[in-house]
Amino acid sequence: MNLLHLILGILIPPVGVFLAFGVGPTLFISIGLTLLGWIPGSIHAVWAIAKQNELNNSAYK
Repeated sequence: MNLLHLILGILIPPVGVFLAFGVGPTLFISIGLTLLGWIPGSIHAVWAIAKQNELNNSAYK
C-alpha cells in the first residue's frame, strides 16, 4: 500500500497525501503547494509519505 501512496503522491499529490493522512493540515498544505505548481506538490507529498512510513517503521522496532 505504501508504494501506491508514493506513486499517487508523484502523479496526483493531494490524493496520495489524503490516502496516507486523511483530512488534515498535511492535505491542505499539499493542495496549496499543488495549486502553486505540480512539482512543489509532488515533492511535499513524497516527503510527507516517506516521513510517515519512516515513523511507522521505527515504531515497530
